[in-house]
Amino acid sequence: MKKLNRRDFLKISGGSLVAGTSAIGIPNLALGANKKVIVIGGGAGGATAAKYIRMADSGIDVTLIEANKEHYTCFMSNEVLGGGRKIETIRHGYDGLKKHGINVVHSKATGVDAESKTVTTADGDTFNYDRLVVSPGIDFKWGAIEGYDQAAAEKMPHAWKAGPQTALLRKQLEDMDDGGVVIIAPPANPFRCPPGPYERTCQVAHYLKNNKPKSKILVIDAKDKFSKQGLFTQGWKARYDGMIDWLPAADTGGGIVSVDPDNMTVATDFDEYKAAVVNFIPPQKAGKIAHTAGLTDESGWCPVDLGTFESKLQKDIYVIGDASIAKGMPKSGYAANSQAKVCVAAILASFNGHDMADPSYVNTCYSLVAPDYGISVAAVYRLAEDRSEIKKVAGGLTPSDASADALQREVLYAYSWYDNMVADMFA
Repeated sequence: MKKLNRRDFLKISGGSLVAGTSAIGIPNLALGANKKVIVIGGGAGGATAAKYIRMADSGIDVTLIEANKEHYTCFMSNEVLGGGRKIETIRHGYDGLKKHGINVVHSKATGVDAESKTVTTADGDTFNYDRLVVSPGIDFKWGAIEGYDQAAAEKMPHAWKAGPQTALLRKQLEDMDDGGVVIIAPPANPFRCPPGPYERTCQVAHYLKNNKPKSKILVIDAKDKFSKQGLFTQGWKARYDGMIDWLPAADTGGGIVSVDPDNMTVATDFDEYKAAVVNFIPPQKAGKIAHTAGLTDESGWCPVDLGTFESKLQKDIYVIGDASIAKGMPKSGYAANSQAKVCVAAILASFNGHDMADPSYVNTCYSLVAPDYGISVAAVYRLAEDRSEIKKVAGGLTPSDASADALQREVLYAYSWYDNMVADMFA
């Protein structure tokens, strides 16, 4: 596997985030005005797919169905908790997509009929499609952990869907007394990231260090290892030494088994812990409409053809982003963006009667340990010959001996990446 340096990665990703289509292309096609594509979900996957379909052919009738009038990006939402960013800076509207000629419908998709090729919404409207893209993100397995349901999330916020939950967790941190304990409980794999629980640990620690320095963070993990673990633990020691304790699953019998929101306690098989603030991140599954549409298997996620992202369970329906089983790729916003472009190319090929070329994919993940301390991992992927997985063919990681200047540049790269990403989605 080739080691990827930053210059190589930026060449591949093209700065404007066209990665994922560079190896296959999205041609300008004249398919006529009768082709209809519906996209459910207006996040990193869905917004990108809707936009790029219209950019490829303005004759295609594209409808984006998204319940919320504004989208809060999960990426960079942890900075709201750390105090380095206002929540308004991660809020984005859909006017840019409307300017591309996309029909944006703000309603909840409640049903899909694969035979009649229709989507129904909570407002009672019905929309016909030739191809359907489903990008619903995640939902939570409420009740999988004893005591944690939707009501409990108002006392022990997950903040795993950016917006009001992010603001709630931030307020709890502001309101807690100095010397209190903050518990952060990452889930078992697979889970959607960002927002990353270990970057979140850094950002919460940054806030506490500067505002409530007697406080501590206890990370009670459902896993024994995590991405960029060495870099994170190095950053914790460098900037927050003595403030963060991480308990792997092996030390607790598998992580948290029950919570008591009224008493602000959590329990493992071995011990009970009390905290001033509990950020409990529950187990996850594909968004609800994916289950309603018959797109999920027993895992709770959506099996897809990895070269096109067409559902293996329903014809002419494509599933991208967190909800899909994209074996080999993480459930990240950038992965969803990359998958969206592969999916668009596949839809255009199917409309035009062409074979789909083998795609490439890309992902990068920036994490901010502190305002001047960033780390990242980047990877380029290709479809395996037997189409069984998306294989990493090149990658790069922030060196453990990176200089202070290099770590500062990672932060600047992260901010640039964010601006490019949201422009690619919404502009």
